[in-house]
Amino acid sequence: MTQGSVSAVFPTVREVLALDPVRHGAPRLVAGEAGLDRPVRWVHVAEVPDIATLLNGRELVLTTGIGLPADDAGLRAFIGALADVGVSGLVVELGRRYVSGVPRVMAAAAERRGLPLVELRRATPFVRITEAVHALIVDAQLTELRATEEIHQRFTELSVEGADAAEVVRQAAELAGSPVVLENLSRQVLAYDPAGESAELLLDGWEQHSRRIRPDGRTAYDLDSGWLVTTVGARGQDWGRLLLRWPSGDLAAAGTPAGDGSPPTRLTILVERAASTLALGRLIRRDAEGLERQIHRTLLTALLDHSRPVDEVGLRARALGVVLERRHLVGVVVRHRSDDPDGGPQAGPARLRDLAEAVGQALREAKLTALTSAMDDQAVGALLALPEAEAEERALAAFAAALRRVRLDPRPAPGTPAAVIVAAGSGVSSLREARRSLVEARQIADAARRDRRELPVFRLPHVGLAGLLHLLRDEPRLQTFVERELGGLLAYDAQHPREQLLGTLRAYLEQGRNKSAAAAAAHLSRPAFYERLARIGRILDVDLDSVDACLSLHVALLALDAVRDT
Repeated sequence: MTQGSVSAVFPTVREVLALDPVRHGAPRLVAGEAGLDRPVRWVHVAEVPDIATLLNGRELVLTTGIGLPADDAGLRAFIGALADVGVSGLVVELGRRYVSGVPRVMAAAAERRGLPLVELRRATPFVRITEAVHALIVDAQLTELRATEEIHQRFTELSVEGADAAEVVRQAAELAGSPVVLENLSRQVLAYDPAGESAELLLDGWEQHSRRIRPDGRTAYDLDSGWLVTTVGARGQDWGRLLLRWPSGDLAAAGTPAGDGSPPTRLTILVERAASTLALGRLIRRDAEGLERQIHRTLLTALLDHSRPVDEVGLRARALGVVLERRHLVGVVVRHRSDDPDGGPQAGPARLRDLAEAVGQALREAKLTALTSAMDDQAVGALLALPEAEAEERALAAFAAALRRVRLDPRPAPGTPAAVIVAAGSGVSSLREARRSLVEARQIADAARRDRRELPVFRLPHVGLAGLLHLLRDEPRLQTFVERELGGLLAYDAQHPREQLLGTLRAYLEQGRNKSAAAAAAHLSRPAFYERLARIGRILDVDLDSVDACLSLHVALLALDAVRDT
């Protein structure tokens, strides 16, 4: 189904005039040619002057004119009332009231309001016209219904199959016949399909372009940019936007009335179903592990997303032989430093399975008790259950040494980091706090990928602020923070690309708020630099002499760099 084959839900006035029952009446357009592409929602026969009060808009009104006002003012008011209520057109059969043609004042009023006014110069039973038009409407609605049913069926299948984001976006673009883009909250493209158009043109300057697209509502059409946008997320956690391009020039072709400001309903349904499929796919993680390993993963996942009561997790873990109550708990994450395996994408799942097996064997060799499972596509997690807090460092050192033996990794050359990272969160004394330790370990492991030091186990003190922000770059809350702190300035720079005030702010903060040094670093005169700072303050509504405000902005800048560093 392509853009060119999109079927409008309602026929246009032009299409109605081409129907045989209407052509039988020898129709002649006398006014309002500009409105011929208006959609016709219904056909209404009327012989009273105040019919407008009974209409809702988009009707094609048929009349013989016998009940219309006799005076010019009354005819103007009649046409004005029809135009105000939004009728699609007026068809007048000649012969009963008007013999040679409709009054000139009526034609002039219709032309002024852009209302199609048609004369039927031959007597025609109105019932034949209404039957033909309504049959066309019902047929078009059935076509639309079938298209909507295909959308639901297609995305239901994708959900069941666990399709990745790229496939969901591809299918959406195919069904719409239009480019589709999936982006995160920082306006970075996660997946796209140009629908046969130039991908380079579609994505060139995407972040700045996307920041200009500001529709109202969770799903809405931005008429100025021509993009239909819906928010992507689940369980109250939004993490992106799905955008479908539908230029406003296509609205008339799709049967959308001028000024309605929205693409066909079918496309709104399409982007919302695609967004739901994307959100569901992010929640689902398929796995081919054994039953025991599946339970381990279920319990670790339950701790991370609070999907089960903590007491139930402890009870089920004890049934597996892993006692978590009244133990010192430490979250550990093991991951490869590189996301991309040497054997290409197909080697990823096998590499992850090998790492999970190595972690399990290392825990056994170190005689440690733990829940352990793959946490995502790159990392294996373990929740160590130790008898006492004093055993924490000793247990971690033993695990790291055992893992090196199990993997038979040679010691890296000086200055060369190890291929596998072991990271541990802060130890906790309660199962209710275990999530914090696991999340911290995962964050440390991600951030440590940039660290060139050779450490057996990375802990929180080893990771700086930039590293923490880098590992949190996909976290919607961090992206929301960046947007809240810098969104106004980023939007301004998008509208004024020659100024780039973000660079001015960066220079000011990196020079420790020393304006003279910052002006020199920015290659600007001090008056020009001061004027730019004042403008930044107005745009962001902040006091740039405030230490707290500048600290928040500096963190937001570091976070923005982390988000953009893909």
